[in-house]
Amino acid sequence: MKSLFHFAFNVTDLAAARRFYGGVLGCTEGRSTDTWVDFDFFSHQISLHLGEPFKTARTGHVGDKLVPMPHFGLVLALPDWQAMAERLTAAGTDFILEPQMRFEGQSGEQWTMFFCDPFGNPLEIKGFRSLETIYAS
Repeated sequence: MKSLFHFAFNVTDLAAARRFYGGVLGCTEGRSTDTWVDFDFFSHQISLHLGEPFKTARTGHVGDKLVPMPHFGLVLALPDWQAMAERLTAAGTDFILEPQMRFEGQSGEQWTMFFCDPFGNPLEIKGFRSLETIYAS
């Protein structure tokens, strides 16, 4: 069975959320009220509600870097990842972890980048040559 995820989290400004998730990331807006807005987050549903964002801390080890925990994100095919990296770079994104490859030549070879939305919610975008290798060990 293939399923979709739904993730609801807090932002402090719906107009800024629309500019980032709709404009920068290119997500299609769904339903909304005065206090929340849904987006099609690459075929998954995210619901952004007005409120205080999650507290995060840079406690996740990625190689020799510390990245924010918790975080969420996407796994994309490499060409889509490259296009997203270009889009985010063109938008002036302040990366926590610049777009880069890790685990080169290993079964878990992947490309990754970390950044935060305008509210401090951290995201990781991963890219794979083949989505069949996401869970390769």
